[in-house]
Amino acid sequence: MFAKIKFDKNVLFLMLVAALFFIPFNGGVHLFDWDEINFAESAREMIVSGNYLDVQIDYKVFWEKPPLFIWMQVVSMKLFGVNEFAARFPNAVCGIVVLLMLYFSGRRVYNQRFGLIWSLCYACSLLPFFYFKSGIIDPWFNAFIFLSFWFLLLYSGKFKANKLLLIFLSALFLGLAVLTKGPVAILIVLLSYMAILVVQRARVYFKIMHLLLFIVVFAMVGGLWFILQMLNGNLDVIRDFIDYQIRLFSTEDAGHGGFVLYHVVVLFFGVFPASIFALRGFFRSYDHPDPVLFVRQWMIVLFLVVLILFTIVETKILHYSSMCYFPLSFLAALQVYRITGKKDKLQIFEKIVLISMGVVYTVGLVVFSQIERLRNFIIDKNLINDQFAMANLQADANWLGFEWIVALLLLGGILFYVIRINSEKRIVPTIALAASLAMFHFGAMVLFVPRAEAYTQHAAIAFFKSLPQHDCYVKTLGYKSYAELYYFEKPMPSHDSVSNTNWLLYGNIDKPAYFISKNTKKEEIVNEFPFLQIIGEKNGFVFYLRENE
Repeated sequence: MFAKIKFDKNVLFLMLVAALFFIPFNGGVHLFDWDEINFAESAREMIVSGNYLDVQIDYKVFWEKPPLFIWMQVVSMKLFGVNEFAARFPNAVCGIVVLLMLYFSGRRVYNQRFGLIWSLCYACSLLPFFYFKSGIIDPWFNAFIFLSFWFLLLYSGKFKANKLLLIFLSALFLGLAVLTKGPVAILIVLLSYMAILVVQRARVYFKIMHLLLFIVVFAMVGGLWFILQMLNGNLDVIRDFIDYQIRLFSTEDAGHGGFVLYHVVVLFFGVFPASIFALRGFFRSYDHPDPVLFVRQWMIVLFLVVLILFTIVETKILHYSSMCYFPLSFLAALQVYRITGKKDKLQIFEKIVLISMGVVYTVGLVVFSQIERLRNFIIDKNLINDQFAMANLQADANWLGFEWIVALLLLGGILFYVIRINSEKRIVPTIALAASLAMFHFGAMVLFVPRAEAYTQHAAIAFFKSLPQHDCYVKTLGYKSYAELYYFEKPMPSHDSVSNTNWLLYGNIDKPAYFISKNTKKEEIVNEFPFLQIIGEKNGFVFYLRENE
């Protein structure tokens, strides 16, 4: 991929597209609990405490994640301040890197047109677009894993390249992946490579010196943080980290269970429309050049390994299968390449599925945009059997009244594409589909995501931000949140008891203590802590105060 890259107009085009896709509007909505606020808070606490070795939450060691992504956020916050834009900026940069990476990869094994199509298939799909506008770890984690996998692919194939450099780069990026999120990166690459050997009936193709180089480079990069922890005598942190990784695979994390086909559904609906174009890519025979067919086989194996692995894992979280976006978009690109090149046609079943999915998203957003008009009906008919959710609906989301147009743009683009794609001029409908997807994504980001946040967590965050930072304490009761730390901008505690809920409830506090719960816990809290004064309720959240003596 990095062998003598010649600059071409597509590079500039992709850089501009990626920057326009992934940088604007990143600070327009609060960070979402848990993951976005979790990582941003760890970065904020690094800056406040000056401790850049340990990942912390509530100024205690947080052993669930290594520090590389947190370090990226720290650098971003040093540049832009501690805010939502800074927390999400590293992933915007990742989006630019990934689109260029896919372009150069596609150009390396096929040609410029395929590289461009692969990049746009990835960028124009729903979840990949939103991931690069988020503040979670996975975009960089997946990018590093894919780069490691890709250089291993080039090393194993009949590509003209410096084999020593390829194995060095594969080890380097695998080490960076481990330093970003943990050892699951090793599992993904190792299982994929072993599966490839079985499928291709091949022997292990590693020269001894290359294997040793891989091990040394990977150990030095991936083990850097762990070595530093050992040198500082923090063996407990490493042990807790390993125990957590094992527990994550073997048990269901609280609130993160799911049915067995959870990730199949997520990928089918979430990576729209690439998931639709990729359907035939799994099964049909191709007349592409050998390098492309070689890569296709590796991509299918990578997809299946990741899908099966996280289907087995008990904890079901949306972004666990996000590594599948790379092979899925590659298979989609193969079909789009053939269709635009008039070597294939869009089939009837593909047209039906594309239109059906467009209708689902359109209807869903149109209904959501009318939620203020529908909520009285929903409440009166008791359609939602959840006290907290019913109270969420009372939020004032400041709807403008024309948000539904965004959904119609998507459906219009899909219909135009389906009608015109099998004609002689196929580039125009393809561009129209990409443009409608881009407008849909941006419209959803600007018009719908802030309203969704208003119905979920905005009241709680507004409460945290309203409190005087150094003149009180704040704590959640009955539910878990990191927003109390980040949006309250909690300072370093003067003593350990500050973070102890029992001390805040019963101890000799020197400042007022504020508490927040969901309305589903109100009666229980009032009965258990009658000394707490209810000072307000809003959109499903209840606010309490305990005055200091």
